[in-house]
Amino acid sequence: MLNLKNIILNKRLLFACLLTTGLMACSSTEDEIDETEPVELTEIKPLFTPKVLWEESGDGIGDYFSRLKTKVAYGKVFSASRAGNVYAHDSVTGKKVWEIDLREKNEDSGFFTSLKPALISGGPVTGINKVFVGSENGKVFALDAETGEISWQAKVKGEVISAPAIDAGTLVVNTVSGVLKAFNASNGEVQWQIEQDVPPLTLRGVSAPAIAAGGVVVGASDGSLTVYILADGQQGWTAEVGEATGSTELERVIDIDSQPIIYGDIVYAVSARGHLVAIELRTGRMLWKRQYSSYRQMSVSGNTIFLTDVRGHIYAIDRVNGLERWSQLAFTNRGVTGPAALKEHVVVGDFEGYLHWLDQETGEIVSRHHVDGSGIHSTPTVADEILFVQSRDGDIQAIKTP
Repeated sequence: MLNLKNIILNKRLLFACLLTTGLMACSSTEDEIDETEPVELTEIKPLFTPKVLWEESGDGIGDYFSRLKTKVAYGKVFSASRAGNVYAHDSVTGKKVWEIDLREKNEDSGFFTSLKPALISGGPVTGINKVFVGSENGKVFALDAETGEISWQAKVKGEVISAPAIDAGTLVVNTVSGVLKAFNASNGEVQWQIEQDVPPLTLRGVSAPAIAAGGVVVGASDGSLTVYILADGQQGWTAEVGEATGSTELERVIDIDSQPIIYGDIVYAVSARGHLVAIELRTGRMLWKRQYSSYRQMSVSGNTIFLTDVRGHIYAIDRVNGLERWSQLAFTNRGVTGPAALKEHVVVGDFEGYLHWLDQETGEIVSRHHVDGSGIHSTPTVADEILFVQSRDGDIQAIKTP
């Protein structure tokens, strides 16, 4: 019979080897293992107990890299699995509204029919009463938000492993191959396409586009941040965010893999190795730059930026001047998600399936909740002061904070 303690230990060691950049190999020395092993959680005195409003099971992503997460719109919670199932649940009751399987028939299956996984990995996002997802097979699907039926589908060059962005009837998709492609969101017609250079060595990730004020802001694998005109794809300003300082190719990986945040007339972006920056949206002028490294999704609440760095440390940073307000180092190497701002708290998930509530003003851990043992891989979703989270196994919970 397998020893449960050994299983948990092996899982942690495996996770530690894959952590941070996804490119580092495991070391056989005890000292280096100790440096990357996830810390144990410490006991806390919770100030409140989160309440699970509903829970539904589904298919998830397993042990694969993915940024799939829940999306709340039109009174529904939309989610997807890597295999190709897309779901819609009623946001209040959790009752399943519809489900569609995007897998295709495998032509090489012979006499016995088999289905080829759709490898959904980007999205879902919503707009014009549609749900959009992208796949590692280089496909983009537009589904009717009410029925789940396919409205249109299109092919792009490269994998779609980050969420598309939609605004003013235009859907913009960024791919691993450096292709930025804009579609008419209603019918899938191509409006424009840009091909960006991709360095020979990059992280397993790509920046989701952000759209505001008629501009598309997107990060690149070379550490640059660029704005394009939404109407025609014409390039505007470019700013350098990442800073290559090492002597090896690995040390000089400076991807921008998280979606930039547009807050008013300012863009905030962070590199996987480099800086957190604030840039004026209209001109590209750098307002301030601070040394942080992250590939997780950031969040903004009021005048504070919340960020999880590559070690799993969480920071609160003044968005006006970039000064650090507090740091929380209790989750080192625990594969912590990006922070989700929820009322006076920020919430993060970790690789063992725990959610942690932190006080926005102090960074103190004030509550904890276990979703399931498969782990939480993406930033929780907040809508109408309810937290929606999806585990690696596909379980979805709607959680209320007292």
